[in-house]
Parts: sequence; C-alpha cells; structure tokens
Amino acid sequence: MIKNYLKIAFKVLLRRKFFTFISLFGISFTLVVLMVVAALFDHVFAPFPPETRLDRTLNIYWAAASNKGEVHQFTGPGFAMLDRYARGLPHVEKFAIHSIPTSAISYKNGAQISSYLKTTEGDFWDIFNFNFLEGGPYSVDDVTRGNFVAVINEATRNKFFGNESALGKTIIADDQRFRVVGVVENVPIFRVTPFADIWVPITTSKTDNYRKEMLGLQMGTLLARSRTDFPAIKEEYRSRLARVKLEERGNENDTVTGCPETLFETFSRLLAGSVQNSVLKPPSGRLLAVLLILMILFMVLPTINLVNINVSRIRERASEIGVRKAFGATSRTLVGQFVTENLVLTLLGGLVGFVLSPVILQLLTGSGLIKYAHFQMNYRIFFTGLVIALFFGVFSGVYPAWKMSRLHPVEALRGRSL
Repeated sequence: MIKNYLKIAFKVLLRRKFFTFISLFGISFTLVVLMVVAALFDHVFAPFPPETRLDRTLNIYWAAASNKGEVHQFTGPGFAMLDRYARGLPHVEKFAIHSIPTSAISYKNGAQISSYLKTTEGDFWDIFNFNFLEGGPYSVDDVTRGNFVAVINEATRNKFFGNESALGKTIIADDQRFRVVGVVENVPIFRVTPFADIWVPITTSKTDNYRKEMLGLQMGTLLARSRTDFPAIKEEYRSRLARVKLEERGNENDTVTGCPETLFETFSRLLAGSVQNSVLKPPSGRLLAVLLILMILFMVLPTINLVNINVSRIRERASEIGVRKAFGATSRTLVGQFVTENLVLTLLGGLVGFVLSPVILQLLTGSGLIKYAHFQMNYRIFFTGLVIALFFGVFSGVYPAWKMSRLHPVEALRGRSL
C-alpha cells in the first residue's frame, strides 16, 4: 500500500509543476535558514574542540557590585575574587584563572600584526583539549616562575613564520618577547572562553596589580567531577561571596554577586536582565522556550502557504476522492494517502535544503565574517533539519487530509468540495 501511495504522490507532484516548485522552494528556503541558524547556535554552545567537556565545565564570567539592590558596577571578576573564593571549591577537579583576550600589537618586517592575547594559569591546558600542531602547552611551573613562553594559533604562526616551524622561536607581543613552545589549531572567536591568538602565563603580566583586583578582566573555569555537582558548586560559591569582608568590597553597603555558569546560562541571564540576582537557576529554560517559539513562528508562513496549496490540490481531486470512497475507501485510508503525499513533498524539499545548507555554511566559513569559524554539518544539525522537515510534512498535511475525509461521495463525484 505504501508503495502505491508513493507512486501516486510522485504523479501528483508532476501534475502541477508550478505549485510543486513553490512548495519545494518554500520548504527548502525555510529549512536552509533554520539549519544555518541552528549551526550558529550549535557552534557556540555545543561541545567542540577545545571545549569537549562542556558537560562538566562551569565558567565565572561576571561579577556585580550592588548597593541596596542597585547594580553600580558590572564587569568580569578580578583575580583576587577568583583566587580567594572560587579556588578550592568542593567537587571541582580542575580550576584555572585566565584573562579576557586583549589586543596585542606586534611588528613583522615593518608590518603591524594585531592579535588577541590571553593570560592563563597552567591548569588552563588541562581543562581544555586543544589540538596541538606543534609542541605542547606551557606548564604550571612555567607559570609559577613567570617564564616568558607562549602558545600561538596556526594563523599567528603563519603571520610570523610562514610555513616554517615556530617552536623555539620568539615573538614580540604587547612589547614583551615570548618563546613559542606550542602551536594549536585556530579557535573560533565565538568559543568565548578559550579563544585567543596568543596564550601566555598570567604571571608575565607587566604589573602585579591584577592580583589585588576584586572586579576586573579575568574569568575562572571549573571542571567539575560530574554534572550532578553543579548545584553544590554554585551554592558554595554564592555562600563564599556572601562572606566577603566589607573592607574588601570598598563600601560597607556593597554586596557582590556572581555565579559559576555555562555560557548559555550566562547568555540567558544577560538577556533577562537578571545579572544582579544571586538566584542559582538562571532563566535558560525561558530563553530556550523563546528560541523554539521564534523558530515555530518562522515556519508558520511557509506552512500556511503549503496548507493552502494542499487544499487546492484536494479540490482538484474531488472526483477521484468520490470514486475511491464509493468503492469503500475509508477516511483513514485517504488521510494516510494524502499525508504520505505531503511527506514526500516535504522530504524532497528537505533534501534540497540538506544539499544547500552545507554549501551556505562553507560560504559563511570562507567569508571570514566570523574569525576562525569553520562551519560544517553534524548529527545535531541534521537531526534539527529532519525534525523541521517532518514538522512541515505532518502539520501542513493533517488539516487538508482531515478536510478531504469529510467529503461525501456523492458531492465529491459531482466535483464539489468543502
């Protein structure tokens, strides 16, 4: 029976080629847009090297100083805050303090080279899984001794040394000379936490003033033993901040808030404007719901158009429906046939979308709009596209099929429709 449904479906699609083209275009265009958006979100929030253990990773991105409930300073945490109150948290396997990437200027043969420089502790390299093309990371001992060593990315190596090996050679960044000990693959700029062009020990900073800062330009990354430990880690950090000595805050009426979170949780909190709250659960569920609603709303228009086209097709086939019902075809059988036909149409549109999406992603990668971005299809994006295609097929086929099933055989044979 399914085989017959498929044969009928293809013949029906070829009968009105213009309607079929409009339907396929609407489905494939919508699918391509949604899959590209899904790829962007996937490459920001999903596990990718060097962030391969996001299921166990929390980051302290922000800190806020409030006075009587009003936030008067919102920034990153300082080294002093992270060192005193985030280090040694229970259930944490590894912890590292590292800076927000800052601009560093270098010169090569008179040409200016701009790079993003990040200072880190030694355990930073144990938390993230960078793919080393040459050498390896600097050690905890290098950080303790303040050795002027650096790990650079592939793009920086090419700018300074061309196709030659960079190991053991020196680069000058931010008016300091560093010896290259490792070269890693480029990290896309939307991997907010590990991103940089050059990584150097935090102890090579020009001054030690950063060690005294409660609020500053640092961030902390924690690798938990298990995801189930997240609530306990967050609660302990919150309780530690509540015990910050008043003189350390600079104002006896100030309170300091912050929370170890995933990037998605912090992003949700920022959009919701709830950064001043010390609530352990950010509104990430609401953000996810909003994103899903927006995706569904974006699909509504092409779905409605597809419904209207399907209704028109049913009206053209009223006589055929009447004959089939007169010979005993049940409404359930006819509904199954029309839903199958619609699924064939949407899956064909989905196939076009699946072919075009990698092409668009490749063009987006090659455009250089997003620094070091390398977009490609994966099972998560494919599954998202498949769900969208099935949504089109089922949702846009149910109403026309239901309407068709209500046709009376006599009225249908007369060419009338509901």
